[in-house]
Amino acid sequence: MNVSMQIAMPQTGQLPQVKTPEFNDRDRINDIMSYEKYLTSGYNTGLNEMQNPRLRQKIGMMLQDAHQTQFQLFDLMFQKGWYKMKAADTQEISQAQQQFANYKTQLPAFTVH
Repeated sequence: MNVSMQIAMPQTGQLPQVKTPEFNDRDRINDIMSYEKYLTSGYNTGLNEMQNPRLRQKIGMMLQDAHQTQFQLFDLMFQKGWYKMKAADTQEISQAQQQFANYKTQLPAFTVH
């Protein structure tokens, strides 16, 4: 029997029962969090293609800051009960571990000389 369980906090704040076109606090935070995710994607692509060590270091720090900001926004939404997650059961965790273990065996081993 696979029963889906959600991880969530009780909802706080005054959100309308029926969603209207107006932005509320949850919408604003979610919008900013989405932008931070977009930034991290761009910074990652840039770092993958960047050679200049000083620029790599600077962009890496900006990436780390964006990840931290995104997590703080996620945590704020979670604490307010505005972000719910599905809890993984033991079988799902085992399947994911096996899947990534299989990926690892397919990768070539690199040695640095």
